Amino acid sequence: MAEPDYELFAIRYATRDAQRSEHFIGGDPHDGPMPMDYFMWLARGGGRTFVIDTGFNAEIARQRRRNFLRCPVETLRAFDIDPADVKDVILTHLHYDHAGNFDRFPNARFHLQERELAYATGRYMQYPRLSHSFEVEDICGIVRLNYARRVLFYDGDAEIAPGLTVHAAGGHSAGLQFVRVNTRRGPVVLASDVSHFYENMKSERPFTTAFHVGDMLVGFDKLRAAAPDADHIVPGHDPLVMELYPAPSADLNGVAVRLDVAPAATPA
Repeated sequence: MAEPDYELFAIRYATRDAQRSEHFIGGDPHDGPMPMDYFMWLARGGGRTFVIDTGFNAEIARQRRRNFLRCPVETLRAFDIDPADVKDVILTHLHYDHAGNFDRFPNARFHLQERELAYATGRYMQYPRLSHSFEVEDICGIVRLNYARRVLFYDGDAEIAPGLTVHAAGGHSAGLQFVRVNTRRGPVVLASDVSHFYENMKSERPFTTAFHVGDMLVGFDKLRAAAPDADHIVPGHDPLVMELYPAPSADLNGVAVRLDVAPAATPA
């Protein structure tokens, strides 16, 4: 049976002003502005819809001083998707900018690496250097969803649906996973935070939020192995994504882009 070709979109919902030194372990010798975008992703095909990560809300944006552009969950309505109809949400990990808004999907089941929930509720959360990336209410909410039998756990790589797989990477967070999606241009790898920016992977300099630096470096190799080439890897926070890929429609210009078509140029 042939794998379906999924439509694949990135939805930008927030931004952050930042410097280059904030994005590379060890800083950067040529410091300067390097803003960050925040995304939620959508894969649709084979009669199914998958939301990949769920973003954060306006309140968390104020607390963490992020520039909140729009509610990513409400933006799904521009794709004729009612959040209440979504049956599958893939959480690449449980950091605040990837697992907030989970409660906006009342009928979904959530796909997660088991190690991530163990990490987010375990001994390492007593250390602010690691716990600051999580919102405790999000974590408590996922625990409640587990008690309600709405979390599907994985221990490593797994097929979620034909043409859609998750791949354990770790490093940035203990149970981080990325997603490989079959599209009309071939398999596209959504790196999430395995590589925040194209430059993290290209220069092999990991992002500053780290649980295990060695696993972060191995994660770059896993991304490359899962993709046909660099043009098929989409980093988790790079503003270049909005420049390289086209909007799905005029009314979504600056809001969302299609990832199932080739980028306008190979990322520098």
